[in-house]
Amino acid sequence: MSELSMGMVLLTTDDLDASIAFYTDTLGFPLKFRDGANYAALDGGSVTIALATEVDHPLPGEVVVGLKTADVDGAAMAVEAGGGVVVRAAYDDAHERRAVVYDNTGNGLVFYSPLPR
Repeated sequence: MSELSMGMVLLTTDDLDASIAFYTDTLGFPLKFRDGANYAALDGGSVTIALATEVDHPLPGEVVVGLKTADVDGAAMAVEAGGGVVVRAAYDDAHERRAVVYDNTGNGLVFYSPLPR
């Protein structure tokens, strides 16, 4: 498996506008970008704070750690071999390759790698 780095913490929201306002105005995190009505990324320094509605959240209602890797498929297989569970096998979405898993104690993880442009 290739090297992993923590890239984001993904939070659930029912109201993206209100969540963006809270994290930017109240806590001072700059908005990196917004992708429609269901996803936004804030600059948390070395880690992105991602806000997503049920539509774009891989495990709605849960805090999920996003781990960046060049080998999404291999990372998901390693989790399964180590006693975790693959919730959604590796797939390509509009921006990246992803796999959604639970670790061996039930914590949600998303492995991701940007797609070539």
